Amino acid sequence: MRRAARIDANQAEIVAALEACGCTVLSLAEHGRGCPDLLVGLRWRNVLLEVKGPKGKLTPDQRAFLAEWRGEWYVVSSVAEALAVFRVKA
Repeated sequence: MRRAARIDANQAEIVAALEACGCTVLSLAEHGRGCPDLLVGLRWRNVLLEVKGPKGKLTPDQRAFLAEWRGEWYVVSSVAEALAVFRVKA
């Protein structure tokens, strides 16, 4: 049985900042198996974001998932990093 997904403390702040800049944000945390935390869309561009704390590291499952993913993805640990992916400002 899969344990509940752990959501990093900074995720809510990052989601709020992205939404305030016009992004659509969908949480993927419940999928598990290395799937990144967020699917974010802006201006017809869709990107996977893995949210980590300041010292967070990718798990083996996350590394495997992202190695196989053929789309755009980023690991972010702050609002500034997340907004930089879309070249928007708070």
